[in-house]
Amino acid sequence: MDKIRNLSVRKTIILYMVFALLCSFLFSAVIFRIAERTQMLIWWKYVDEEAYFKVVERVGPYHVADIPRPSSYEMTQSDYFGSELCDFLQTYAVLVLSMAGSCVAVFLFYQNKLKKPIEELAQASKKIAENHLDFDMTYENKDEMGVLCKEFERMRRQLVRNNQILWTTIEEEKMLRAAIAHEIRAPLSVLKGYQEMLMEYLPSADIDMEQAMEMLSESGRQIERMDTFVEAMRKMSSLEKRELIAGDISARWLEEVIQAELVIMEKEYGKQCMLQMSASKEVFCGDKEIILEVTENLLSNAFRYGKQQIAIMVKAGYSELSICVRDDGDGFREEAEKITEAFYGQNVKDSLKHAGIGMYISRLYCEKHGGKLVLGNDEQGGAVVTAIFRRIA
Repeated sequence: MDKIRNLSVRKTIILYMVFALLCSFLFSAVIFRIAERTQMLIWWKYVDEEAYFKVVERVGPYHVADIPRPSSYEMTQSDYFGSELCDFLQTYAVLVLSMAGSCVAVFLFYQNKLKKPIEELAQASKKIAENHLDFDMTYENKDEMGVLCKEFERMRRQLVRNNQILWTTIEEEKMLRAAIAHEIRAPLSVLKGYQEMLMEYLPSADIDMEQAMEMLSESGRQIERMDTFVEAMRKMSSLEKRELIAGDISARWLEEVIQAELVIMEKEYGKQCMLQMSASKEVFCGDKEIILEVTENLLSNAFRYGKQQIAIMVKAGYSELSICVRDDGDGFREEAEKITEAFYGQNVKDSLKHAGIGMYISRLYCEKHGGKLVLGNDEQGGAVVTAIFRRIA
């Protein structure tokens, strides 16, 4: 039964038509035989039996004498109508029943093969037009209509994913606009306040040079903060356009590059960092610049928030590269989703030098590289951030 249900549309209509025609021919043969015998019975009423049997005796046992057809004026009206009806059935029964059987076959074919998937497709199209995507296609036959329904279901799922991406993009844009307004408003308010104070007190010499220089110095820091913010915005605007450039990355090369970066950061922050590399001869294929930028962001955060000791563990394999950075600071106090948002910062003073997009960019780069960014806290205190990258070629 499953084989018949899963037959292609072409084979199914052929099967229905062949079966309908066979039934029509068999039924026509039965009707033909019944009409012939009925007509003979009608004609027998108007035959001279004595003359008929004399003819039968004369021609011999091996011959059959046909019953002569009575004239229309000899038969009653009902017998004449019955005889003509029998003639019609014997002549046209095959044609009429074949046409009727074909119509029944087409109707049954539509009812059993096309009606359900067409109704499902119509309802699905209506729901999609009304932007209702929370439904499933239930037609699961493996014929052409089943394939069409599966493709329609695939399209629905893609629309759901696209809507989710669009909704996420809209939410991120809202968040980005709010962050831009907040980041720009704060330094502008400070600059506006200092400008008003200087314009008010400088003409009357009610402010000394030291206070004026302090205001100018603070104004410079606010301008530097805005420059940092503008640079961060420029970098964010180029994230989506950034294409991955595949290159071979060995554990030895990673160790040399990270070690050189650690030397600079240890001198800058006055803290120690221990590097652990997994012993592997396999070569990972990935974007070197992206991996190094993510590593630099993770190390920069660890050095800023760690107290004394930072550790970085690198595992390089053929299909996956993971970089885990631990520090001995206070750890994360909020959820990972909040921390990886753009312009997030735990320390207000720290926002003067950092725009708060390092973790955000790291998360996007990891996802762009087929991996993810995992944030957590160590059992002994401190933050643990792991960047996972997947092979891209």
